[in-house]
Amino acid sequence: MSDYAIKNLKDVEDSAADRGPGVEARFARKHLESDHLGVSYFRYGPGFKAPFGHRHREQEEAYVVVSGSGRVRLDDDEIELRQWDVVRVAPQVGRAFHAGPEGLELIAIGNDRPDGGDGEFIPDFWN
Repeated sequence: MSDYAIKNLKDVEDSAADRGPGVEARFARKHLESDHLGVSYFRYGPGFKAPFGHRHREQEEAYVVVSGSGRVRLDDDEIELRQWDVVRVAPQVGRAFHAGPEGLELIAIGNDRPDGGDGEFIPDFWN
């Protein structure tokens, strides 16, 4: 493994390609060959609301709004987001995003992830 890595996030496979045109998700952790850092790109089309939430057992995350606006639900709180907002989320907090009228683009940064991952999906999170 090299002492550094460079990868364009738009060159990483879109893991959400089968979910339709309203969402894009690109996970670069393995492409960066990092043991301690995950960086991902998410794009939500105008008005797109994530159909589920998620939380983690161990992994803390931060999300940076790089364009657009929208809302994030953090457990029972809903918070408006605008460009360049940074949201830090403790592992156990459920989270999901809802894009505003111009869409929402995010960069997510996570720390160490246990083998096999530690994410848990939360169905019907907005209900």
